[in-house]
Amino acid sequence: MAAPKDIQTRVTKLRRAIREYRTLQHEKDESPISPEALDSLKRELTALETTYPELVKKNSPTQRVAGKPLPELTKTTHVIPQWSLDDAFDEGDIRAFDERVRRGLEKAGDFRKPSYAAELKIDGLHVILTYVRGELVLAATRGDGIVGEDITHTVRMIESIPETLTRKVDLIVEGEIYLTKSGFKVLNTRRKKEGQPEFANPRNAAAGSVRQLDPAVAKSRPLAAFLYDVERYSEEFPEMQTDELALLKKLGLPVNRHSIHADSIDEVIAFWKTWNTRRDKEDYLIDGVVVKVEKREQQERLGHTGKGPRFAIALKFAAEQVTTVIQDIGLQIGRTGKLTPVAHLSPVSVAGTTVSRATLHNEDFITEKDIRIGDTVILQKAGDIIPEIVEVLPELRTGKEKRWKFPTHSPMCGGDGAIERVPGEAAHRCKVRGSYAEQELRIAHFVGKQALDVDGFGKKTVSLLMQHQLVSEYDDIFDLTYDELVALPGFKDLSAQNLLNAIDHAKTVSLDRFLVGMSIDHVGEETALLLARYFNTLHRLAQVDANDLAEVKGVGEIVAKSVRKWFKDEANKALLERLQKHLKVERVAMPDRDGELEGETWVVTGTLMKFSRDEAKAAITRAGGTVSGMVSGKTSFVLAGENAGSKLDKAQELRVPVVSEVEFRKRLGL
Repeated sequence: MAAPKDIQTRVTKLRRAIREYRTLQHEKDESPISPEALDSLKRELTALETTYPELVKKNSPTQRVAGKPLPELTKTTHVIPQWSLDDAFDEGDIRAFDERVRRGLEKAGDFRKPSYAAELKIDGLHVILTYVRGELVLAATRGDGIVGEDITHTVRMIESIPETLTRKVDLIVEGEIYLTKSGFKVLNTRRKKEGQPEFANPRNAAAGSVRQLDPAVAKSRPLAAFLYDVERYSEEFPEMQTDELALLKKLGLPVNRHSIHADSIDEVIAFWKTWNTRRDKEDYLIDGVVVKVEKREQQERLGHTGKGPRFAIALKFAAEQVTTVIQDIGLQIGRTGKLTPVAHLSPVSVAGTTVSRATLHNEDFITEKDIRIGDTVILQKAGDIIPEIVEVLPELRTGKEKRWKFPTHSPMCGGDGAIERVPGEAAHRCKVRGSYAEQELRIAHFVGKQALDVDGFGKKTVSLLMQHQLVSEYDDIFDLTYDELVALPGFKDLSAQNLLNAIDHAKTVSLDRFLVGMSIDHVGEETALLLARYFNTLHRLAQVDANDLAEVKGVGEIVAKSVRKWFKDEANKALLERLQKHLKVERVAMPDRDGELEGETWVVTGTLMKFSRDEAKAAITRAGGTVSGMVSGKTSFVLAGENAGSKLDKAQELRVPVVSEVEFRKRLGL
């Protein structure tokens, strides 16, 4: 099947972009996009070339080792060609690798079950060291795999790389030079003070440090190395990959201690999953696990392709940044009537989950980033629940991309469907509030976990009740009868009675949760709690003016005006009157001033196990603490879950105490 013209164009664009990015990364130590985003582009190109083999070319980035020697440095030809590993990105990929290994061995007449060595993949600069009679004589970069750069003069400055081995042997060994994460932060801080450009990441910093004519540069920076692959050895060659690591350690070379022998691919996968969650705990960048067939004899039987070994593969961690294509842009409505543009994406896996939608926030966000339908974009999750678009890759545009304008009307809105931009804000709303779609969301929120928390009353139930015209406003839920519920599809005697019991149980609610349930603009859990504690009762809050509201610490002018406007609205007054016939709205218990979080400022980041992040923030506020969205010198503690990302890095940089979820729960007695 011949490749369609648009596929041919896409392949050409991908090749050109990947070459440019690689040149900047490997030859100029610059990173216009993250290594993960570059991997994503390479993966797409590989998939297209696999589907359309006639498009494969010898000079394709998928067929070549990246990098050329710098002209300023002395060139050196490798005694042994340097290979590039193929990548695996998920469990399916690594199992497919295992199958290829088995088939390859069987084809070579070896029917033994392969075992594997799994090692951490260090994100640094690849280096090849040559020792003669135990003395370091040459250090070289990989370059293009055939010719590299002589960096012996700078590598001699790295303390962890010995000038002399413990034995007088001949050795050629591969490894990775890296810069510690802590050292990277110190280096960039110093460069910023000196008015020099900051490095994009530790890998670039390491490469830029050793690819210098002046060895003093390398000496002044906290460089280190791990060695892992013996290419030549003057004595009896190790039979297993794990034996190679043991040999290197005996010779006095630095070896990463985190590696395993695996009798099955399942053990490899378990090791990979473990380190996917642990990698941030080390002071060096880890971007995956290198998997190698253990037995050297079997490695030799499997051999190499034109690009790399058949017996090894790099199993990458779940990417926090990937590339994808915007197929369309639509709108979604919120419970307050706010309309948010949403990008419909080519499905892509990011941070371990498949994503096909991403918020575009507002019109200004789209304009600022010049986002168009058909654009290739970098998508990021970084431990957050909601994926976001980081940037557009305009170099991959074909000219067919379309600009998007905010529509003037939408069927999701009430009345004639008119849309308006909120004065002084970037937000758009329906001119006529209370559309069916908006109301469905509002009622679902009212009975949801953050408000009344009616057990078993989910979005599907709300939708069903509204479709059958049993519910159109909040208070309608309290008038539901057994006969009405049991007549609905999916409801039986027990489920109907359970829902009525849950509604009855929810008739006592704290003031803060009641306010959350009202879907007042700009009033979330934290603000609702502040208001509830300050005014104590619903009656008192309903009577105050905007100036009184603005005096509440943590409540600004915009929130104050929004709250006052809501309580002055005649329809809302009538709603409150009806709701108070069914609900008992209680005062909020004040925090224990002696033993909890009074006077402390907290930042919540990452994925928590026992809380949602909103629940954790509410717990902090209830305990007297203040929640902030940014880490600063004024932050008391950072509550960090899994995949905490940049906020955790900032906390470590500023030496702000980081608290685990377990410690947090103990502190609150939960």
